[in-house]
Amino acid sequence: MSALEFDSVSVRYGKLTAVDGVSLTVPSGQVVGLVGESGSGKSTLARAAAGLAPVSAGRVLLDGVDVRRLPRRRPLQMVFQDPYSSLDPRMAIGESITEAMPPGPSRAERRAEVARLLELVHLDPDRAAALPGRLSGGQRQRVALARALAGRPKVLIADEITSALDVSVQGAVLNLVRDVQRRLALSMLFISHNLAVVRYVSDVVAVMYLGRIVEAGPAEQVLTDPRHPYTRDLLAAAPSAHRGLLDDAGTGTDALADTEPADPHHPPPGCRYHPRCPIGPLVHPDRTVCVTADPAGSAGARPHRAACHFAA
Repeated sequence: MSALEFDSVSVRYGKLTAVDGVSLTVPSGQVVGLVGESGSGKSTLARAAAGLAPVSAGRVLLDGVDVRRLPRRRPLQMVFQDPYSSLDPRMAIGESITEAMPPGPSRAERRAEVARLLELVHLDPDRAAALPGRLSGGQRQRVALARALAGRPKVLIADEITSALDVSVQGAVLNLVRDVQRRLALSMLFISHNLAVVRYVSDVVAVMYLGRIVEAGPAEQVLTDPRHPYTRDLLAAAPSAHRGLLDDAGTGTDALADTEPADPHHPPPGCRYHPRCPIGPLVHPDRTVCVTADPAGSAGARPHRAACHFAA
C-alpha cells in the first residue's frame, strides 16, 4: 500500500490555471472520491499525477517521492473515462494487457497472468484473443481495469469510469472496482461528477470547484453534514433515493444557482463561488467579505477544511 499526496499542486496552460494550489492526500489503502462539475479541474489533477499534465508548481508525491523522479513504469496507473478510446482497436485485449506488464516473465507466465487478470475483472480468459470491437462498453472498461492492474500499481486513479456506460452496467462496474480495491489493498483516487457514486465507493470525499478543493473530509461526514454551500448544492442536484443510486436523471445542475460557473481564465475575487452562492452576497448584501477576502487561506481551521467564510 502507498499514499499519494498532492502538495500545493498547480497546473497552468498559458493564462489558464486549471488546478490552483491543490493539497490533497490519498491515504494508503483508502479511496478518495474527488467530485465537482465539468471543468472544475478534477481530470487535470489526475493527469498531473499520472505524468500526463505539466505540474507548474508544487509536487505530486508517492510515498514521499516526487512522481517526476520515478521510473517510466511508475507504480501508479490510470483508468480513463471512455472505454472505447482507451484500447487499441487493432490489438487483441490479451495483447493490450500484456503490453502493460513489467518486463521479465516468460511468454507462458504472461499468458497465465492475462488469464488471472481477466478472471479478476470477471471476464472469461478465453476472450483474450478478442478485439475490443467485439466487446460491450462495460466489458471494455473491465479490460481497461485489467490493463491498469497489469502494471502492478500501488495507486489506481479512476477518472469518471462509469459516466460513459449504460446505467444498467454502472452498478456492476462500481461493485467490481470496490471489490478489486479491497482485495488488492490499493490506494485509489476515484473521480466523478456524481456524489451518489462517490458515496458508494469512497472513504474520503474532496469537492473541487474552479481548480481548488473547497471541502474535504471523511465521506459520511461531508455527505451528511456538508459545510460548503457548493457541496450542499451538489447534494441537492444528486440522485435521490427514489431515483436510485446510479440514475443520471438527477445529476444536472438544476439545484445550483442559475448563473453559470465563472470563467476559469478570470476567476472572481474573494470566494470563487460567491457569484452563485445561495448564502453569499447575492442573497446577503452585507457579506462583502465573500467578495474581498479569499477563504482558502484559513480553510484548515474550519470543519472539513471548507473554503467558506460562513462554513461554521
